[in-house]
Amino acid sequence: MALTISKMCGGIAPSVTLALNARVAQMRAEGMQVISMGAGEPDFDTPAHIRQAAQKALDSGKTRYTAVPGIPELRSAVAAYLKRVNGLDYESNQVILCTGAKQALVGALQAILDEGDEVILPQPCWVSYPEMVRMAGGVSVPVYTTMEQGFVPTYEQLKAAVTGRTKAIIINSPSNPTGAVWTREQLAAAAKLAQEYDFYIISDEIYDKLVFAGAEHVSVPSLSRDAYARTILINGFSKSYAMTGWRIGYAAGPRAVIDAMSAYQSHATGNPSSVSQYAALAALEGDQACVDTMVQAFARRRELMVSLARDIAGISFFEPKGAFYILLNVSKLMGKRVNGRVLENSDDFSQALLESQQVAVVPGEAFGADRCCRLSYAIEDGQIVEALTRIKAFVESII
Repeated sequence: MALTISKMCGGIAPSVTLALNARVAQMRAEGMQVISMGAGEPDFDTPAHIRQAAQKALDSGKTRYTAVPGIPELRSAVAAYLKRVNGLDYESNQVILCTGAKQALVGALQAILDEGDEVILPQPCWVSYPEMVRMAGGVSVPVYTTMEQGFVPTYEQLKAAVTGRTKAIIINSPSNPTGAVWTREQLAAAAKLAQEYDFYIISDEIYDKLVFAGAEHVSVPSLSRDAYARTILINGFSKSYAMTGWRIGYAAGPRAVIDAMSAYQSHATGNPSSVSQYAALAALEGDQACVDTMVQAFARRRELMVSLARDIAGISFFEPKGAFYILLNVSKLMGKRVNGRVLENSDDFSQALLESQQVAVVPGEAFGADRCCRLSYAIEDGQIVEALTRIKAFVESII
């Protein structure tokens, strides 16, 4: 038999953001002053008390295997947190700790999808959702939204996407890449549809702490008894506690789903890092002032980014209400020529901007928004000012 790669792995699209990070690192190594706005992680250090808890765990020898779904005290702490913050009543056996929220999403999809099952994906959406669905044997059904509608689909749009094979919808609020925050009414409409046609809701709430401008984060399972019964809630510690490298996240939901996820995880990776679990326990049970400090910084940076973007003629944007991203619509620049290259899509724009001004942004094609680019404001204020100044100069040079 020939030494080939599986059709599944051979068809996986590499992460655009990781490829961008590699290009930026290479350019910096060559001495270029590149400003990267592709970051999907806070630029803060993990808070001291969390690091200290990890050190204590190391010193006390808590470096061995744990139970696959996590140490009992952390599962209980997550359940208590969800009760305290969202009013949700989960038993600890309805919680599973995973190697990041990304693995929690993969595990949830593996647990509920059979070959050919369909998953509704409101777009623009995070780059990994379609690949995760495909890896689990499912089929993504995109529902395209516009900036004018706030990047949130209507009930009618969602209903039109439902078929006899619909198994789930993935809702991400606050959203990566749009910064949209679904209202209670919008979430309730989606939950009503899920009840009517009997499918799961996977609610990715990883940015739940990062809401601004009067927006409210509403946890989907808190909407109703039925929403609670059919929702798999995904969250983690990466964004709110600046713990991206610790790789620790969780899911909470119906006991049968969590048990299936645990069975899958037992063969895929086993337990998440023991040390990271003790760090996460300190994050949930410790002083939350560190979260408030980071949220305040992101709120300030958001205002700065929005004010500077308003001053760039030739582009438009959706004013984000959550997460730490903004989508710039660069469609008016399509067809323009830059250094002999005609801008035909967001990738062309991103490449030309990087080469001309040494500013890295993520092309929107990866998110299902090919006339947009995603900018992260998880960088210092001074870098935001310099980056937007360079972007303005670039845009003005071609219009």
